[in-house]
Amino acid sequence: MEMEIERLVVGPIAANCYLVRCSAGGDTIVIDPGAEGERILARAKEKGLKIRYIVNTHGHGDHIGANAAVQAATGAPILIHAADAPLLTSAVKNLSSWLAGGVVSPPAGRLLADEEEIACGEVVFKVLATPGHTPGGISLFTPGTVFTGDTLFQGSVGRSDFPGGSHSQLLQSIRGKLLVLPDDTQVYPGHGAPTTIGREKKGNPFLA
Repeated sequence: MEMEIERLVVGPIAANCYLVRCSAGGDTIVIDPGAEGERILARAKEKGLKIRYIVNTHGHGDHIGANAAVQAATGAPILIHAADAPLLTSAVKNLSSWLAGGVVSPPAGRLLADEEEIACGEVVFKVLATPGHTPGGISLFTPGTVFTGDTLFQGSVGRSDFPGGSHSQLLQSIRGKLLVLPDDTQVYPGHGAPTTIGREKKGNPFLA
């Protein structure tokens, strides 16, 4: 079975949430359910998807805002890199305290580390630690596809001026973990349209 990816643009900052179907039986991971939990769950139900894991590429509020709703409905554990786990439960640390009421998530059910694997259905994702936007930022790679969170975008890179950010670390992550992937690898970022590794290597002005 070929993996199926559906992108939902959610919340006031237009974050990408991905429903990734990993088996014919509907086993699915949801990546960055940032807001609009009811909409995410309705779409999963409509497509017959069984959400097995909630994976956060990092802990900012616009990427974790619907964790609680999705977990309450599915029982799926929340997976995040250990360094970003404290952001889940603090609206100040996850930068959402300026929104009305702020956003918090249930705590992580599993803490991720670099090179760890997440198996869902017939698909195995490798965790690539890509810090720089946040200390615990990750990308998720499976041959042909990488989900980059707020590390790498089409024609741009993630911000590094938030607490815990580092521009030099961000560029090191991109060059050392992402640009070494095959050029035809499809890139699904945390905001904006998909791209490819080859396209970003050639044309991303921040990587020149």
